[in-house]
Amino acid sequence: MSSVDFRHIAVKGKAPRPERLFRAAVSAFCALIRPGRRDVVQLEELTLPLFAAQSRESRRFAAAALSEASHSSNALIRLLCDESVDIAAPLLIRSPALSDIDLISLIGRHGLPHARAIARRQNLNPAIAALIRALERKADISEGPTKEEHPMVQEEPVSLPAAAQTGVAAARMRDRLRGFMMPEQRVAAPSHAADEARAKLFARLKMTALTGNISFFQTALSDALDIEFAVAQEITAGSGYAGLLAALKMLDLSEEQSFMLTVAAFPAHFAHAEAVRLFSERYQSMQHEAAVDLVRGWQMEAATRQLLDRRRNDGAEAKAAARLTA
Repeated sequence: MSSVDFRHIAVKGKAPRPERLFRAAVSAFCALIRPGRRDVVQLEELTLPLFAAQSRESRRFAAAALSEASHSSNALIRLLCDESVDIAAPLLIRSPALSDIDLISLIGRHGLPHARAIARRQNLNPAIAALIRALERKADISEGPTKEEHPMVQEEPVSLPAAAQTGVAAARMRDRLRGFMMPEQRVAAPSHAADEARAKLFARLKMTALTGNISFFQTALSDALDIEFAVAQEITAGSGYAGLLAALKMLDLSEEQSFMLTVAAFPAHFAHAEAVRLFSERYQSMQHEAAVDLVRGWQMEAATRQLLDRRRNDGAEAKAAARLTA
């Protein structure tokens, strides 16, 4: 379906034209049986420039319509999920497009209202469910200031099952999880030292991105963000560059530096000037704190996965030992 077809759908109706076009684009996308990458890009090109002009009802409509779509615009989904919970609820409860990383980041930014909606998801990651229960307990016993005055990152760490608390390795893992949940403590460094470190970081990322071997860039990115290599692969091999954009924003790279790296990783996304303009708008509008939350979520997910793997391995070893002694 072409852009002309989308606009043709939006001609009739009494709503303002931006709302008609926005709704028509979302409706037409949801009508596709197997939307491809081109359809997702087209949806973003039609809806993102119109998003700020949409009424709450139109945003609620888009959230409900896209909540069942397994392949959709990550950028549009994230904008809708950052709305108040009465708009975002369908996506928080049902959307298969939201990963565990996305869910953790949303809880970090929006607190208990979003967390309660996320708790209604089927097959919710046990670590996220435990985090939500901890937030609920804190809210029940709190007599002090409101949630907005105490962001989620200052909540009590999620208590882990007793079986996972044995051994030095488990203790180290708990400490790492707590570190991710605490506010980032930055020591103010001289500006010239920070600039020099950022220049060295960009030089390495640029060198690896321009080799033509994406694995080199993924390795450099995982080192820079302190994340697993598999997560770096997901960031640079997905259908969109939203994850990479957030990662580069978190690293405090300039818009020009980030654009060069993104083009090297996703050359097919920048075939025309409109795509360049869209990247610029997204990068400028992204908040550094939101990017930090997202990367912290990746780190926390990796730590949680390592802990669960360790528990499974310990259980397997215990069963093997029991069979040998039987």
